[in-house]
Amino acid sequence: MATSETFIHPSFAFLAAALILPLVRGSAVWRKVVLLLPPVIAVYAAFTNPMGEHLHLTWLGQTLTLGRLDALSGLFVQVFSIMSLAGLVFSLHVDDPAQHASALLYVAGGLGAVLAGDYLTLFVCWEMMAVGSSFLVFFNRTRESVLAAFRYFLYHIFGGLFLLAGLVLRHQDLGTFAFTALPGLTQGTAEFYDWLILIGFCVNAAVVPLHAWLPDAYPRGTVTGSVFMCAYTTKTAVYVLMRGFAGWEILAAAGTVMAVYGVLYASMENNARRILSYHIVSQVGYMVAGIGVGTAMTLNGAAAHAYAHILYKGLLFMSAGAVLYSAGTAKLDELGGLAGRLPWVMILYMVAALSISGFPIFNGFISKTMTIAGAAEDHRTLVALGLELAAVGTFISVGLKLPYFAFWGGRPLDMKRELKPLPPNMYAGMAILALLCAAQGLYPDMLYRYLPVAMTEANRNLYRPWETWNVLQALMLLGFSGLAFCLMKNVIAPHKALNLDFDWFYRLLGRACEALIFKPCAGLDGFWTNVYETVGLRFLKIYAAFTVFFDRWIIDGLVDNAAYGVRGLGRLGAGLQSGRLQQYLAMMMTFLAVILALVWFS
Repeated sequence: MATSETFIHPSFAFLAAALILPLVRGSAVWRKVVLLLPPVIAVYAAFTNPMGEHLHLTWLGQTLTLGRLDALSGLFVQVFSIMSLAGLVFSLHVDDPAQHASALLYVAGGLGAVLAGDYLTLFVCWEMMAVGSSFLVFFNRTRESVLAAFRYFLYHIFGGLFLLAGLVLRHQDLGTFAFTALPGLTQGTAEFYDWLILIGFCVNAAVVPLHAWLPDAYPRGTVTGSVFMCAYTTKTAVYVLMRGFAGWEILAAAGTVMAVYGVLYASMENNARRILSYHIVSQVGYMVAGIGVGTAMTLNGAAAHAYAHILYKGLLFMSAGAVLYSAGTAKLDELGGLAGRLPWVMILYMVAALSISGFPIFNGFISKTMTIAGAAEDHRTLVALGLELAAVGTFISVGLKLPYFAFWGGRPLDMKRELKPLPPNMYAGMAILALLCAAQGLYPDMLYRYLPVAMTEANRNLYRPWETWNVLQALMLLGFSGLAFCLMKNVIAPHKALNLDFDWFYRLLGRACEALIFKPCAGLDGFWTNVYETVGLRFLKIYAAFTVFFDRWIIDGLVDNAAYGVRGLGRLGAGLQSGRLQQYLAMMMTFLAVILALVWFS
């Protein structure tokens, strides 16, 4: 096992930059250096760090492992680091230290979570991601984004509490916080705390029906913030599910539902970033389903798809963000005819759109089809069919609908709309991810060599995406999807209405709380106000009159008059102090006469 001294923890660089960046004043060059140095360090560490457990820390009697690097965590560290570099290059033009610091904190949390060897470290990094990503929504600084950030934060606190309760109960039962799947742990043998932990993970994975936070918050984040958010939260959840719950049948069913559900809602949406948000739900569904099936091929497929998804989904959000930045809107019914004015954005977007659709040449083709093939080989027919159906919807909504209405839309070249020029760094960030999408598609071994389960005959997980049948199958599916779009183009045309998701139930719960709690409390408050006005005020008036009487006749009449009397006696005594002996003798004689008279007559 390698020593800790040879291990570079990438999260530390991001945390340091998040603390330093707000203090950097003056030169923009130094701010850019501070921004780009952590991802460069992270990419270097991702390819050079030794395998093993590193950076052990004893805290409150518990041994924490900050750096567990194996094939699974190494894969996610690698793609997280690459995505951080592309994302920060894309955001170099942003002059907002708070927004950059939030992104750095968020990335640090994601990298820390996948390297965590124990549940306590995982939980701290888990909440670090929640805080950082909430601010990436908040710093868009609109009323909608502030409210969405608040809802987002509450939802992730809710998920974090499930995780915390589960890990505490697990420690009470097993006496350890080690983040490992217990031998023989299955869905049938799971304890109550395992289910609590699973629920906490599923919140971040946006498993239906725990997913409504994602399409609510991601479209309202900052242009650059949503690029980061699409990569880390859900994929960190995929990692922990793969680490702790592989082979759980409930995940296979949940993932299939996610895949289909996400594309159905994406097909109805109008906002480009909301369409892409629903496709995160759908594409993560492929990964969750692969984890649930639990074979060597589907686990590799889930890992490969997570890697590919981060690259092409980041590029999709960059492209949609570039349109929003330039045109001022991401609503499809307000766009159209932009292909001639933003040609490079259109080309780079199509690279990502064809990648997510599984088009041969691009990386989605070599990852998505592996999961579907693995499910079919394991005789999970419904899972395989559900994922194929989702693939059709993906190409229709992301590969055809979105670019058609945003860049063409059947309209002439739109020369009237004023477009804001895109800074070169935005194109550079998009180009990095586009090149990787194409390179991995053409040379699958660039990705396959890093998969967690070695691809061998013995493991029964050999997959060759470029075999003739796989290519023909993908092209036929895409061709059928294109035909479906031509027939349904008018049906799925963008519209202004907001499509309510499971947040309808949350709104219903809110109305129920209003009816059962807030309105009764408001009624009680109104009743008490009336009682106070009719009874309380009269009592206060009577009490006030009594205090006036008491002050005037008791305080003023007795206390004040006694004081006046003492003052008079004092003045009389002072007047008698004349200093003449004769007067003092006369006074003494008079005093004795009075005393004798009193004694005599008594």
